[in-house]
Amino acid sequence: MKRSDIPAVTHVDMSARVQTVDERRHGRFWRLMKEFKRRTGCGVIINTSFNIRGEPIVCNPAEAYRCFMATEMDALVMEGCLLLKSEQPKRDDRAAREFIAGFQPD
Repeated sequence: MKRSDIPAVTHVDMSARVQTVDERRHGRFWRLMKEFKRRTGCGVIINTSFNIRGEPIVCNPAEAYRCFMATEMDALVMEGCLLLKSEQPKRDDRAAREFIAGFQPD
C-alpha cells in the first residue's frame, strides 16, 4: 500500500506533523511555497533538520554544502543563493559514501 503522495512527510502510521504558513507572518517563505506549487503542482515543502541521520545538524554554509553533495538532494537554497546539484562539480561517490558511513544512525 502506498503510504501517501508525499511519503517523505508521512509517518508509517499515516500521520504527519503539519505546519502552516501565512503571507502576513512568513512572507518570504510563503512566496517561495507559492512559486514551488506553481512550478511543481505540489504545495508542500518539507521542513526538517538539515543533516544526515546520525550527523550533527548543519550549522554553517560549508557543512550545508558538504551534506548537500553527499546526499541525493537536487537543490540547496541558502539565503539568496540557489545551488543545483546538476551544476556542481562531479561528486566523488566514494568520498560521499565514506562521509555518510562516518555517522551511526540513532
